[in-house]
Amino acid sequence: MIRARELGGRTGQTTVAEGEVELTQGPVEIRADRLSYDHRQGVAKATGSVVVRRDGNVFSGPEVQLQVERYEGFFLHPAYHFAVTGAGGQAARLDFLGRNQVAAIDATYSSCTPDDTGQYAWVLEASGVKLDFENNEGVATGAVLRFYGVPILGAPVLSFPVSEARKSGWLPPSVNLDSRSGFELAVPYYWNLAPQLDMTLTPGLATRRGAFLGSELRYLTPAHAGELQFDLMPEDRSTGEARHLLHLQHRGALPLQGRYRWTHTRASDDDYWKDFERNIPSLTPRLLASDARADWGGSGPWQAYARVQRWQVLQDLDAPIDAPYARMPQLGVRRSWGQALGPSFDLELEYNRFELPDGSQAARPEGERAHALGHFVWPLLDTPGAFLTPRLSFNAASYRLDEPSQSGGRERASRLIPSLSLDAGLRLERETRWFGRDYLQTLEPRLLLVNTPFRRQEDLPNFDSAGKDLNFTTLFDSNPFSGVDRVADARAATAGVSSRFIEPTSGAEALRLGVAQRFLFADQRITPEGVPFTQRSSDLLLLGESSIIPHWHLGGSVQYNPEIKRTVRSNLSVRFHPGPFRTVGARYSLVRGASEQLDIGWQWPIYTGTRREADAGCSGRWYGVGRLNYSLAESRLTDTLLGLEYDSGCWIGRIVAERRSTGQQEAVTRLMLQLEFVGLSRLGSNPLKTLRDNIPGYQLLRE
Repeated sequence: MIRARELGGRTGQTTVAEGEVELTQGPVEIRADRLSYDHRQGVAKATGSVVVRRDGNVFSGPEVQLQVERYEGFFLHPAYHFAVTGAGGQAARLDFLGRNQVAAIDATYSSCTPDDTGQYAWVLEASGVKLDFENNEGVATGAVLRFYGVPILGAPVLSFPVSEARKSGWLPPSVNLDSRSGFELAVPYYWNLAPQLDMTLTPGLATRRGAFLGSELRYLTPAHAGELQFDLMPEDRSTGEARHLLHLQHRGALPLQGRYRWTHTRASDDDYWKDFERNIPSLTPRLLASDARADWGGSGPWQAYARVQRWQVLQDLDAPIDAPYARMPQLGVRRSWGQALGPSFDLELEYNRFELPDGSQAARPEGERAHALGHFVWPLLDTPGAFLTPRLSFNAASYRLDEPSQSGGRERASRLIPSLSLDAGLRLERETRWFGRDYLQTLEPRLLLVNTPFRRQEDLPNFDSAGKDLNFTTLFDSNPFSGVDRVADARAATAGVSSRFIEPTSGAEALRLGVAQRFLFADQRITPEGVPFTQRSSDLLLLGESSIIPHWHLGGSVQYNPEIKRTVRSNLSVRFHPGPFRTVGARYSLVRGASEQLDIGWQWPIYTGTRREADAGCSGRWYGVGRLNYSLAESRLTDTLLGLEYDSGCWIGRIVAERRSTGQQEAVTRLMLQLEFVGLSRLGSNPLKTLRDNIPGYQLLRE
């Protein structure tokens, strides 16, 4: 279809149009001052302020010739903009090579708007560029990347992706600088082996340590998936030894609704976590797991499982840690009977073989344990306004230790501990109004009665039990221990009440307040502290959380000991988040006699620049980011993160300095520099994961 102020030509052969010409054929749209169209060959020739649009891509210039259906032809001196990358440039000539390919001569590429002199903040210049959108490949010959006129990267041939999809090729170099490894340069190569298989190889060099190679392999099939990471430094010049890390994750499906998962992480030496912590994919960098587990049964009434688990502990003589027991193996089955609204019974049967990790110096026993856990629950009342639930439980365990008994055989022991509890509460609601806003307020009193008899346990091994952290959830548990080996005796009542303010439209909690305390009718002889508890009341627990004030979030919990009339533990937090890229928060935590810390984190604009034209972006915005962790008990900064981010609109710069304590007298200092060319790539070291992990509410610029 052709529209114009004037139309002429020969019917069925040639159409000549002049004045605000518009040709539309399928996804192709051509606008120009003058256009002639050959109907027999399907060729359009346009001149004068020509604009060609297809699939969001825009080309403009003085003259184009295009076979519209096949999308083949040429454009002289065009400017172009690609929708998929949000960037474009100019060329002496651009050839359309089909629906998914274009080639340009003497081309430029940038996401920036030129300044008054026609210069770009950053621009990629090339003698030739070919873009293949179907295969997600761009190839530039004689390519130079200039930043404010300064060439910072050049290559005879440069290959790059033209969308977010994966593509084989060299990735931008990574640069790191820290106090342990010195200056470090790495150049990753990404290999897209197949749609379900890829690999990244990262050779690099550290000035203080030497050459290294990082590798990552990822795979995905309908029944299996996983990843393999192997980092190798053949010879670390600072230690004279080879350093390496191996990490494997593999998961998949089994018959009978089964699933399996295997995780294996191992490091070459105890100091690896200090020197290369960023390589360790674990929340506990000093405790590396080798864990294989299989489960059957899904969400049905029964489940069976088998597990083998070992640990590698990266020890530090100045701060040693006890390693968890290895389970070699763990075998178990669970079964549930009953309905959700009626009486139910849950049973767990499990066998474990507990072993100490290799090289452990701890004087702890090794051995076997078979246990049975049962819970009979009969909800006598369960309505939206109230509940009353009695529970009868038992914990039975039998031990066989490797230590010889007095009779010459292996030492054996067993015990059976029943427990009876009654959990009751109300859920009251009313409509209320605070600060000019409507809320649904709840009042939820709760009472838990527990009766667990005393059984001697000091002569039994403790393979997996530890005291639970005291909070509103664990205070209403019948047993203050996790694991199986320890069960506290109790004749006690836990009473508490909480109140919530809920926004009726969204269901979000605007305010939560709570108080709870446990009362004992007899001394408790089995305690997490190992000392009998003779007080008639536990610590008082107070909880508060609020987001009623717009943009503010307040929270805190306080554990108050009425006997010494002092707070023994507290956590207080405040966060102000008025909008995107604006967040500042602080957290104070106290464990009396152990630690007292203040943690502050922020992301905040410090200079917002001035807006020029509506489509020209901003002249520049500066943001400050950081986190300070200060130990009030030791009067020192333990961890520090300080940085600046600059968003020009088409490129982003980041400089971040991090100091992380690895011991009382040790710390690692790291400097991260990054340039992000919007629509192209990032160069330098990547601080984004560090910023996300350390600053609550951090947002990636331009996200």
